[in-house]
Amino acid sequence: MRLIGNIEAKVDAKGRAFLPATFRKVLQASSEEKLVLRKDVFQPCLVLYPESVWNEQMDLLRQRLNRWNKRQQDVFRKFVSEVEILTLDGNGRFLIPKRYQRMADIVQDVKFVGMGDTIEIWSSQRAEQQQMSPDDFESALEELMADVSHEQQ
Repeated sequence: MRLIGNIEAKVDAKGRAFLPATFRKVLQASSEEKLVLRKDVFQPCLVLYPESVWNEQMDLLRQRLNRWNKRQQDVFRKFVSEVEILTLDGNGRFLIPKRYQRMADIVQDVKFVGMGDTIEIWSSQRAEQQQMSPDDFESALEELMADVSHEQQ
């Protein structure tokens, strides 16, 4: 599954948004009917996980955590409890609950950003503020790819 692209959209007064058709097609081709919505751990945006990707992430996190360690159990609980399970309506819309709109500072204009196996939902204003500068991106990518090419040799 490859969810890629950057698509601008609007949220209506009730908090409904149309999932962009390019993303819907990818999800349908992968037989993904349910989505899981949660606030991103690091950024002021929301993340839509196809159900299978969410389940993989939960399994991976659970494997790394000890059920008998209180802090680790608290981390797992926080990660899995602050989610909404969503299904698209017949028109390809879904509801972004008010508390999630507040978390991500979403009012009306949003950007859907495909991140490979997930989709981020940004307030359009926040999305512009969070972008790396072209120079930072260039140097970070150069550093990353130089490290990878050394490992492959």
